[in-house]
Amino acid sequence: MGETIELLVPGGQATPGPPLGPELGPTPVDVQAVVNEINNQTAAFDGTEVPVTVEYEEDGSFTIEVGVPPTAALIKDKAGFETGSGVPQEEFVADLTMEEVREVAEQKLPDLLAYDVKAAAKEVIGTCVTLGVTIEGIDARDIFDDIDAGEYDDVLVDAVEA
Repeated sequence: MGETIELLVPGGQATPGPPLGPELGPTPVDVQAVVNEINNQTAAFDGTEVPVTVEYEEDGSFTIEVGVPPTAALIKDKAGFETGSGVPQEEFVADLTMEEVREVAEQKLPDLLAYDVKAAAKEVIGTCVTLGVTIEGIDARDIFDDIDAGEYDDVLVDAVEA
């Protein structure tokens, strides 16, 4: 009967050291083969923490399932900052364009409760509020009404959705 290990690893940069090594060491799998496969599957996330599930069997076979990084990690990576604001309502640490918000929303869409990119973008912007990130120079708290009014539909709504 197989076992499962769930971890957060830096995309494309996993090593046989912690956190993988100590988890996989006592198992029958080839640790380096698992590391190589994780790095292949997470290369697009380059250094961003990615949730990974490794399922293995007693014969040493394994499968890897890669999740999508947390929304905050994707925002930090896109905007190029390490830590959110300690006072997000007053001090802002970065600014994103609506196109960048859309990119993050599209990456996260399968993991969100949202049914389309526009709704997913609103969830992403909610995370921007807590991090102290503005959207096109506007406080993220003030942009929801503009989205609802359709001001960003040219970016957030595909012709298929419309």
